[in-house]
Amino acid sequence: MAELAFTLDAAGTRTPLTMPIRQAVIAGWTGRDPVARDKHIVELEALGIARPASTPIYYRVAAARLTTAGAIEVSGGDSSGEVEFVLIGYNSCILVGVGSDHTDRKVEAYGVTVSKQMCDKPVAAELWDFADVEAHWDRIVLRAFATIGGARVLYQEGTLDHMLPARDLVSRGFGEAGLPDGCALFGGTFAAKGGIRPASRFDFEIDDPVLGRVIRHGYDVIELPILG
Repeated sequence: MAELAFTLDAAGTRTPLTMPIRQAVIAGWTGRDPVARDKHIVELEALGIARPASTPIYYRVAAARLTTAGAIEVSGGDSSGEVEFVLIGYNSCILVGVGSDHTDRKVEAYGVTVSKQMCDKPVAAELWDFADVEAHWDRIVLRAFATIGGARVLYQEGTLDHMLPARDLVSRGFGEAGLPDGCALFGGTFAAKGGIRPASRFDFEIDDPVLGRVIRHGYDVIELPILG
């Protein structure tokens, strides 16, 4: 379990909130376009990454992997981040945040589930009430910047109308019971501009153009040596 401190921005009021995260789930293959999804599956198979058992698929990771820290340590130089919206169950409601499913890509080639467990999952320390954004959910933007070779570049960007709707994603993974309290669900991501590659720093955000607010977070990636 992880106990994380957040600020909840809901209905114009900002409230400190300390929340136990008891369960963490990384949803994959959450795109709405089945043709693009299947094409990408074939592309990854050519790289040796196995076809998912289902689409979408829900990978469990240790809740303790979630962190709001400004740096993470990884083994070697084969990992990279990817921006995702994060849904968290709280008092039978859904809160919305943003995180990075930082993943070891070398390990991913032989075991996606194992690769998800290899790295910490940074999340921003601010949340929104899903009820405040549900009506314009498809207009919300996810965006990430990667610092590569000293240069900060736009790494990912897209609107949520390309992803499965949030309630659909929850229903497929958890049924009629909905998202359990204390469960953090990462909602999938967009293709990387220029291809997946490691970075020394990863900055990410969720941008609500309707209510005019943004949640941002970033973290340094500290590589630990692999000695054999």
